[in-house]
Amino acid sequence: MKPTVRELKVYVPAKDFDLSKKFYAALGFELTEAWGGNFDGRLGPTIFRLQNYYVEDWANNLMLQFEVEDARAWYDHVKPIIDSGEYAPARIMEPSMHDGALITHVTDPSGVLLIFIQ
Repeated sequence: MKPTVRELKVYVPAKDFDLSKKFYAALGFELTEAWGGNFDGRLGPTIFRLQNYYVEDWANNLMLQFEVEDARAWYDHVKPIIDSGEYAPARIMEPSMHDGALITHVTDPSGVLLIFIQ
């Protein structure tokens, strides 16, 4: 029998763990407690593990790409969350075209880049 994989979880660092949990919950991720005090963030079929651990170089070089139906809708959803100022230094860029794809870039409070691509 050939071995299979049921799930892949990327571990995402959090500089301010509580702020990151609130940020991802505001984006719509369902957060559930995992082992070691970490939290799993689930949205549709995607999942990642938010951990109470931070290395700046790692966070600033980590990218999570989400294939979405509407990158502009994600911009419209996330922009007021970031504009509230509650999640500084999180930021968002206007959707833009790259190689035929519409992309919204969001940087979480720890510096992790979220790419919503249509």
